[in-house]
Formats: sequence, structure tokens, C-alpha cells
Amino acid sequence: MSKDFLKQQEEILIEMQDKLERQLESFAKKDENLDHNWKSDFPKLDKSAIGDANMETAQDEVEEYMNRLSLEHTLEIKLRNVAHALERIKKGEYGKCEKCNKKIPLDRLKVCPEARWCLDCEKK
Repeated sequence: MSKDFLKQQEEILIEMQDKLERQLESFAKKDENLDHNWKSDFPKLDKSAIGDANMETAQDEVEEYMNRLSLEHTLEIKLRNVAHALERIKKGEYGKCEKCNKKIPLDRLKVCPEARWCLDCEKK
């Protein structure tokens, strides 16, 4: 794998990392205790408010929170994989399948720069 390709992949991964962090920052806060972990705040519901309209609003806020949790989880996994790929570049291990240790095809890395496995191992 050429140094130019590695440099290009590193730049793409850094850009991906920044984009993922911006997406997460739009609805969650970074967890200071765990790397690549974020926390969505549960809605602060007005417990003193009574009535159907207030219940619907509270229900909508809880539903939105549940949707954010799912998105947060997906983005966190992607962010971890990107950070892992950047670390593998630094260690000189980028582009090798973590299961079988074969080279991951460049075409796969171009499409999915954070790929950890070759297609054969991914299918298993």
C-alpha cells in the first residue's frame, strides 16, 4: 500500500471523524469518562402539568429521545471504527483483515475506509 494512499485514507478518516462528532454534538454530549461515548439527555418533563396536550407533548419528547438513542448508538459505533482505523494507520496495520490477516482490497478501503475485515471474513 502506497504512502500516498495511506495519507489520503487518513485525511478521509479524519474528515469522517469530524463529521460524526458534529452530528453527535447536535443532540448529545461527549462522555468525559469514556472515549467515543456520548450521552443524550432524557427530556425534562413538567410533572406538574396535567392534561391531554401535555401528555402528548411528553410522549413525543420521549419518543424523540428513543430515536436519538438509536442514532447515537449507530454513530458511536461508526466513530469507534473510524478512530480504530486511524490508530491502525499509525501502527502500520491498516488494510489488514483483523480476522485472517490478509490484505483488504484497496477498492473496499476506498468505499469503506474504516473496514476492519476482508469481505470473506465480514460475510462469516
